[in-house]
Amino acid sequence: MLCLKSLRLLLVLAATACSPRLTPSAAPDFSAYPTYAGADLGLTFTGGKARLRVWAPTAEVLHLKLYTEGTGGLPVATYAMQKSTGGTWTYALPANPPGRFYVVQATIGGRQMAEVPDPYVHAVGLNGQRGALLDPAQASPVEWADDRRPELKQATDAIIGEAHVRDLTMDPQSGVRQKGKFLGLTETGTRGPGGVRTGLDYLQDLGITHLHLLPTNDFASVDESRLTDNRYNWGYDPLHYSVPEGSYATDPADPGSRIRELKQLVQTLHRNELRLVLDVVYNHTADAGRSSFEQLVPGYYYRQNAQGGFSNATACGNEVASERTMVRKLIVESVAYWAREYHVDGFRFDLMGVLDLETMRAVRVALDQQDHSILVYGEGWTAGASPLPEARRAVKANMLRLDRVAAFSDELRDGVKGHYARHAEPGFAGGRPGLEESVKFGIVGTIQHPQLDYAKVNYAPAPWATSPAQCINYVACHDDLLLWDKLAQSSPGATDEERARMDLLSNVIVFTSQGIPFLPVGDDFLRTKGGSSNSYNQPDAVNQLDYARKARYQHVHDFYRRLLALRRAHPAFRLPTRELIQQHLAFLPALPAGTIGYRLLDHAGGDAWGEIVVLFNGNRQGAALPVPAGRYSVVLRGDQLDPSGLDQLELTQDSPVTLPASSALILVRR
Repeated sequence: MLCLKSLRLLLVLAATACSPRLTPSAAPDFSAYPTYAGADLGLTFTGGKARLRVWAPTAEVLHLKLYTEGTGGLPVATYAMQKSTGGTWTYALPANPPGRFYVVQATIGGRQMAEVPDPYVHAVGLNGQRGALLDPAQASPVEWADDRRPELKQATDAIIGEAHVRDLTMDPQSGVRQKGKFLGLTETGTRGPGGVRTGLDYLQDLGITHLHLLPTNDFASVDESRLTDNRYNWGYDPLHYSVPEGSYATDPADPGSRIRELKQLVQTLHRNELRLVLDVVYNHTADAGRSSFEQLVPGYYYRQNAQGGFSNATACGNEVASERTMVRKLIVESVAYWAREYHVDGFRFDLMGVLDLETMRAVRVALDQQDHSILVYGEGWTAGASPLPEARRAVKANMLRLDRVAAFSDELRDGVKGHYARHAEPGFAGGRPGLEESVKFGIVGTIQHPQLDYAKVNYAPAPWATSPAQCINYVACHDDLLLWDKLAQSSPGATDEERARMDLLSNVIVFTSQGIPFLPVGDDFLRTKGGSSNSYNQPDAVNQLDYARKARYQHVHDFYRRLLALRRAHPAFRLPTRELIQQHLAFLPALPAGTIGYRLLDHAGGDAWGEIVVLFNGNRQGAALPVPAGRYSVVLRGDQLDPSGLDQLELTQDSPVTLPASSALILVRR
């Protein structure tokens, strides 16, 4: 489930107002368009000379225009491009072209279209208005060729922390100099109130393996020429798919700045044993009517509804037709480009369910040609109806037909914290009964398990993953209420101490579950946005990490650090296959309502601990849970965690274990 961003709703009006409509009778047969299979679309460079190839099969004429600057002025040169194979047009630029920036302009049906960069543009000027005659390979930091990804043996070893570029550094007390910039996340030794670690040091100290950044590709909602206005946006309004966002660069007017500085960020993360995941938005564009897509090949890049207008499964006024040959090619080559040119380690697909299965398979194949360890995951749903049949969409119900592509488990999310949209409704961790099977579904990584009653799972009537590596477990993300704010609204009578216990219980469930755990950074110190559930364009004061709060809740942050370290240290919590989970994970029978218990048996995954018992009490009062007799070491109790043991328990068959309200207990049989 997805909370529809207000941004998407507002863009419907803007996109529809400038969108041409194709009547059903006049809609062209897009399958009859010639296609191009070569790998040289866009600008390519050989010996320092540039050649441009653009796919525009319906154009009668295509002109290439050069400009001195990225905005304003008149063209300093205009060239007629030559028609070539597969519906493409080409032009080889001179060794010393008279301009630094370029656009193309098509004539279609006798009508002169708008000037636009080509869809494969990799470098741009201010606000992405014009492409730049710059080879991105020449805009690299020192020692970039020696950059290497940190090791990742298996996908379930990943621990993902989600953040926005600005949020991590904009706090006036963050100690970061380049606030809100790519380079801000390359600074080390930064400290905040009470001496707490901030920025990069904070991420490294937290213990995540992957930093997931909200969209860093060039988006439309922030005016790069007016950065002093301090506008904020999540960035889910893509302008160019394969260019970094300029507002995160120190000089957005310099095409090399955004490229070089994002690479510096990647390089720094890798040197600090962190991988980078990019949040990519290939399901729509910000302004369909004015896009490069519509100005070069009208109608082709977008799906149409029965009335001939743009269909709208994204709630943004348009949806990209990924099933069409040249659209799929663009998406796959863009993803592969980010991995190759920027050494990106993973991709999170926004509204992945809008894209078709074949495209996602092709993405996986293209990335495997570079590195099998690159993560691919996304939202396995749409935001509305689509003309693409559901059987062809990359939605959760079809994940069984994808290999090593993961989706978010909203079953565990809403099972633990309560429904994402009904803010006052609590979940398992808030004492609501009847959600045990939904939580257990996430605990096993959404696979087939003989002890689950799938009829009682909230959203999925059957398992949708063949492997736990296809399941992203989480209880919060940038969308909707943060966990702390959700608990405040769903448990209005609870004290802060009681909510803190619910918070810890929620994420102990996430980080001991099979699959890949996901955490919005800042939740480890009870981050709040003051109750905002859709802060996409709200100011930094709402969105930024408040490092004074980290100092205030340092004990909570320290618990999260130990929790993440516990997962990293024990393979029993991150089994790589369905068969191992079925073999080693057994739920305890006959437990009281509002509780869950299970055992990880026989040194699961080669774990040094032979048997682990994990117990959860979601009730607002204590509960007694029957546990097999034996001598146990308590390694986690409530907000205390020590792998060497907090104390010992000697249990007989008749001595159940009592868990306080809203708490977890982890026992190890010695």
